[in-house]
Amino acid sequence: MHKSLRSLLALAVLIGTVGVGSVSAGTATAAQPDERSTTAAQSEDIKDRILRIPGMSFIEEKPYDGYRFFVLNYEQPIDHRRPSKGTFKQRITLLHKSVDRPSVFFTSGYNVSTTPRRSEPTQIIDGNQLSMEYRFFTPSRPQPADWKKLDIWQAASDQHRLYKALKPIYGKKWLATGGSKGGMTATYFRRFFPNDMDGTVAYVAPNDVVNKEDSAYDRFFARVGNRECRASLTAVQREALERRDRLVARYEKWADEQGRTFKVMGSADKAYENAVISLAWAFWQYSLEKDCADVPAPTASDDVLYNYVDKISGFDSTTDQGLQGYTPYYYQAGTQLGWPTVRYGQLKDLLRYPGIDAPRHAVPAEIPMTFDSRTMRDVDSWVRHDGEQMLFVNGQNDPWGAEPFRVGKRNDSYVYTAPGANHGANIAALPAEQKAKATARVLDWAGVQPAAVKSGDQTAKPLAPFDKQLDRRDVSRESLLRP
Repeated sequence: MHKSLRSLLALAVLIGTVGVGSVSAGTATAAQPDERSTTAAQSEDIKDRILRIPGMSFIEEKPYDGYRFFVLNYEQPIDHRRPSKGTFKQRITLLHKSVDRPSVFFTSGYNVSTTPRRSEPTQIIDGNQLSMEYRFFTPSRPQPADWKKLDIWQAASDQHRLYKALKPIYGKKWLATGGSKGGMTATYFRRFFPNDMDGTVAYVAPNDVVNKEDSAYDRFFARVGNRECRASLTAVQREALERRDRLVARYEKWADEQGRTFKVMGSADKAYENAVISLAWAFWQYSLEKDCADVPAPTASDDVLYNYVDKISGFDSTTDQGLQGYTPYYYQAGTQLGWPTVRYGQLKDLLRYPGIDAPRHAVPAEIPMTFDSRTMRDVDSWVRHDGEQMLFVNGQNDPWGAEPFRVGKRNDSYVYTAPGANHGANIAALPAEQKAKATARVLDWAGVQPAAVKSGDQTAKPLAPFDKQLDRRDVSRESLLRP
């Protein structure tokens, strides 16, 4: 039944692209019955068209000038290999502009925002944006949760199925995009379903091909920024570990007052050490080199030192409550994605729990994890040799960029690095020539590149004007060592 309905809807939209009649010598040819029904379908409210998709249900609509913004649920199989074995509701949003515009499939790799937002490619092509919550991030989690069904193929299959459901309505070209884990997600989607999207724009996407070989991160921290800043951050970390007893007591008092616990990490002392050793990483992920001026001296008071580590690393992120929302990420890091292993050589003599920053220590013990070293090798090989029309944007001072994706030289794919940028790097932060070229490629892949840009008479620019609310790009500090 569902297959028949989808086929009928696809046929109706396909017919609608042909036109409803012809005009010759001033006389209109009468519309045939099928053409009249197509005209009616095209004039139907977009909300009604969306909700006629099998498995789609409505949550709410939020007004935004020039768009329709819907929050929806879409019913997905728990296991795409055995769809009869149960389903779950996956939360999505749709920023609708027009069925005559191209569309962007955006993923954060985490929860979906229910506030209207527009990714950079969506602004560039002036299109629609479909955003999907990653499976197992609540509320898009099957119950009961079979964690073995959380892998990159199942997630890519979620995207593929959702794209296929919406393509009959949004028939123009599609791009996939996302930042950080969302950039990884967009890349994996393209690897498993290479013919769905017309282009992929992945921002600050880590590519940990060989999980056991992470010397690239040590090299990154040996040269990022300037020597004085690196030394200042190390001094703060060492001093915070030297004063561990006093500051952990303060941490425990705060946790008691806030109802925070440390069952997953094992103790407040372990959680504290995790936060402190992650300080330099978190600084460069979220801050800029100009922020080095704010690093306190190692002689600072306990209050200043504690508050600074909390500001940069976030003590709440290593509590049970802070980790809970990101269990799906840490699970994936420990089973397929890999994770960064930093030596922390300048802190080694003060560490009590080497390896405390590994994902196993961030996932409840009752959830089993086994790492598959083949997965990222496969993705990396495909991107290098078979991926086409892909654009990767990294930040020069972003630690996650220490192990980047690389692309083939003759497949219309590119890797750019924004000078001095952190984990919020984007096309707009690239040097002028690269910015223009990247923008032109995005426009071309979406099928909306102006003729003057194609001929070289005009520099490529976003087709939609900047909207300070819709295009706000936040780089949040919600958790440690998380892309």
